[in-house]
Amino acid sequence: MSLAALIRFSLTQRLLMLLLVAILLPAGWWAFRSIPIDAFPDISPTQVKIIMKAPGMTPEEVESRITRLIEVELLGVPRQTMLRSIAKYALTDITVDFEEGTDIYWARQQVAARLAAVRDSLPEGISGGLAPMSTPLSEMYMFTVDSEELSLSERRYLLDWVVRPALRTVPGVADVNALGGLVKTYRITPRADAMLALGVTTGEIRHALEANNRNDGAGRMTRGEESLMVRSQGAMDRIETIEDTPVAERDGKVITLGMVAGVSLGSLERYGAVTEDGTHEAVEGLVVSRRGANARDVIVGIESKLAEVRSGLPDHVSISVFYDRGHLVDRAVKTVSKALVEAVVLVLVLLGLFLGNLRSAMTVALILPLSALVTFIAMRLTGLSANLMSLGGLAIAIGLLVDAAVVVVENVVTKMATANRETLPRLHIIYRAVKDVAAPVTSGILIIILVFLPLLSLQGLEGKLFRPVAMTIVYALAGSLLLSLTVIPVLCSFLIRSADHTEPWLPRRLSALYGPALNFALASERRVIIPAALLLAAAVIAFPFIGKTFMPTMDEGDIIVQLEKLPSINLETSIRLDQAVQSALLEEVPEIQRIVARTGSDELGMDPMGLNETDMFLQLKPLEEWRMDEKGQLEDAIRDVLDRFKGINYGFTQPIEMRVSEMLTGSRGDLAVKIFGQDIGTLNGLAREVAQTLQGVEGSTDVLTGVNEGMQYIVLKPRREIIGRYGLDLGQITDHVKALVEGLPAGVVIEGSARVPIVLRYAQLDDDPQDRFARELVNLPDGSHVPLPTLVDIERVEGPVAVKREQGRRFVVVMANVQGRDLVGFVEDAQARIADSVSMPSGYHMEWGGEFQNQQRAAQRLMLVVPAAMILIFLLLFSTFRSVTQAVLVLANVPLALIGGVLALAVSGEYMSVPASVGFIALMGIAVLNGVVMVTYFNQLHARGLPVDEVVRRGSERRLRPVLMTASIAALGLVPLLFVSGPGSEIQRPLAIVVIGGLISSTALTLFILPVLYRRFGVSRGE
Repeated sequence: MSLAALIRFSLTQRLLMLLLVAILLPAGWWAFRSIPIDAFPDISPTQVKIIMKAPGMTPEEVESRITRLIEVELLGVPRQTMLRSIAKYALTDITVDFEEGTDIYWARQQVAARLAAVRDSLPEGISGGLAPMSTPLSEMYMFTVDSEELSLSERRYLLDWVVRPALRTVPGVADVNALGGLVKTYRITPRADAMLALGVTTGEIRHALEANNRNDGAGRMTRGEESLMVRSQGAMDRIETIEDTPVAERDGKVITLGMVAGVSLGSLERYGAVTEDGTHEAVEGLVVSRRGANARDVIVGIESKLAEVRSGLPDHVSISVFYDRGHLVDRAVKTVSKALVEAVVLVLVLLGLFLGNLRSAMTVALILPLSALVTFIAMRLTGLSANLMSLGGLAIAIGLLVDAAVVVVENVVTKMATANRETLPRLHIIYRAVKDVAAPVTSGILIIILVFLPLLSLQGLEGKLFRPVAMTIVYALAGSLLLSLTVIPVLCSFLIRSADHTEPWLPRRLSALYGPALNFALASERRVIIPAALLLAAAVIAFPFIGKTFMPTMDEGDIIVQLEKLPSINLETSIRLDQAVQSALLEEVPEIQRIVARTGSDELGMDPMGLNETDMFLQLKPLEEWRMDEKGQLEDAIRDVLDRFKGINYGFTQPIEMRVSEMLTGSRGDLAVKIFGQDIGTLNGLAREVAQTLQGVEGSTDVLTGVNEGMQYIVLKPRREIIGRYGLDLGQITDHVKALVEGLPAGVVIEGSARVPIVLRYAQLDDDPQDRFARELVNLPDGSHVPLPTLVDIERVEGPVAVKREQGRRFVVVMANVQGRDLVGFVEDAQARIADSVSMPSGYHMEWGGEFQNQQRAAQRLMLVVPAAMILIFLLLFSTFRSVTQAVLVLANVPLALIGGVLALAVSGEYMSVPASVGFIALMGIAVLNGVVMVTYFNQLHARGLPVDEVVRRGSERRLRPVLMTASIAALGLVPLLFVSGPGSEIQRPLAIVVIGGLISSTALTLFILPVLYRRFGVSRGE
């Protein structure tokens, strides 16, 4: 269907059009209400994580016996882009990233199949598998279970077996991570003297527990007409049952467990803890959402379920929430919504001032809500969520949405005024008016859409963030174009009936000022060409001095302080240090309301930290209660406190920022310097040199390299011949040592829905571990015993804390944040200094990652796609004007627009970032559109035979109003983004600065430079 036919159909079927609008209203509202809402778009790649637990294994042993084995199997998985792993004490965490667009279920199936193929080759006792189907941004909800009357063990039991199962039923929840507290066990504590006296071994106790703890079905028997089920009931259900378990028989006497061991309630060995406010330990629950889940619905479901759970808890038990992603979602959406409302108000005011007719202004203004509803429907159909970026795209487009409607309505009013004396029907006049401008309006909107297409080609994090921006703008512009050619003409037929076409006051005043200024420019071309050239030169000179970064840091409203202590520290000492830090912070920084800190690893193993690592979550008071004006000053106050604690390294991050950094680079920070090599000692030395160099670079802050040495190990090396001589095997020795240290699993006790482990563990003594092993006796099958040092050599060695690997290679990472300067400039200085001061051995190399890597990738991609888009625009312009010269004249507006954008960045102190680049892209579209409006009208006047001087004068004055309307509405539509505060405003502000600054220069220079250039080059001399 041609444009004319579409317009004709709309005007002849006005009731149908109104009916479609009536359907659009509820459909758009339904789409808006049903669109998934989150703070961010889903920026995670298709990622599958494997977590394997290997109790008692050192990092190097985990790496060699588990990690490498699994990595070799995974290296051939199709569509894989990254294989990253970390091996720590008793744990390995392997992450596989896949190409964008890979189906997550297919990816998990591939990884699961490879893992199954290698599982039989793994050492005995290894547990684990695929992690829950979540993303690094899935941490939705965090809370503590509090009670003054319950112990840590009882609170953890309540979380594990009451709260956690309930929350896992909420749609969209992948899992609930339990942290802190003490996991209840039935502890079997062997008495060595009694075992020696009765000749009972550790293996016999374990075997007795496992063999005497089960219920079983024997089958079915018949009695008369009845059928009876027969079952044996031997499962252990209480301490007395366990104590009565027979262990061995000596001289006709049964030896029960109670005779050789104590049975009591205990707890599992802890790999981490949670502390709160520097005063006590806590029990924390962390709800992890499933990949692709609607954050708003998940939060609502969690809160509803917690309300049910609370009603069944004792009065003294409370669930205290300290992180709710819903708050960030609400604040982020409020930030954009506030900017949208303010932009609409400013656009309406401008429409009234420029059009001078309330009916005309209202007709044009209706395009805004209708286009928004069309956009929401398109977002719903394409699976696009409503978030900071997609709604931000709608805010950017507000000023552009009215362009087509303005042209249509203005031409309708003009035609109706000039047709006063004609007898043509009103609908026919409207049809002719709309048809006359349909082609230029369509081509203008298509040019703007074309300008935003490069954003769809962005890759990585920047692509996932800004593709929703581009898609929303394209949906909104396409909707506004369709509505302007169908619905707006119908509305004009009902709302615009006056034929008065007097020039409004504002356009009259602007024309009065513009006319003399234009004559001055045309009279002396150098007076405008030279200043424009000087401004362009100033912009070119200023651009290299504008700092470059990837993206402004979004203020999430919360702070996480990461602490790192000596690797050999034990959990109790680590907790004491954490509590001391928390107490000092709460006492000296009143802006902190609450602190919840997690030390060590979580239960699921999704964040495998060591006992020396702590993430402190700082819950802050409202900004109006702060002593300082901004978050950076608060962080400085926190640094002043932390600097007093010697031997503790620290860094600052935020909940989502931390997970995004880990997802992209496996580390946290603006900059991640990765050093690859084989020998861990050499890597550690190079990391220290790099860290020391980075600390001396201006702008560096929170420089941190994980201390990857100094972990103390006691190594027991078996004397195989002697072990065999005593009738033992290595497994028996290993089990005995495990029972001495961490405990041996020996079954479970079922308590309703709870499964409480039985752990065989000797009494823990406070003496030196080496002395304990030196005195230990191992019982033999014949009832005698032998000292443990007879069977093994005992030595104390130092080893690594962790072994990190990427693509099958070992590496260490040095992290740093950048403050007070641009990221790219900082990296350039750092690279120069490290090249001078750090010598890389053969076989070792360095890679620069983190935010810097993202910035480099985005810049390289934009360098390719933006020129390609400009070529497409040039071809579109050439097809419109059939003239290379005129196409170049219109494109000349682009550098004129860039002048203002560059100078605005330089004056405001903002850096050249991806949002600023998006601003320049939007600016190009608007600048080209203004040029098209001017040159098209120049050509129409020239076709009537007017002299060139008359063409540029009359054409410029006639097109003053649409050019100023387009520019001022687009600019003022973005003004709220300059002043709005809240999450995401940091990302939108550089974009708004570039567009507003560029529109000022573009509009001013277009109105004066373009007429001059058209007069000189726009038409051939013979015409």
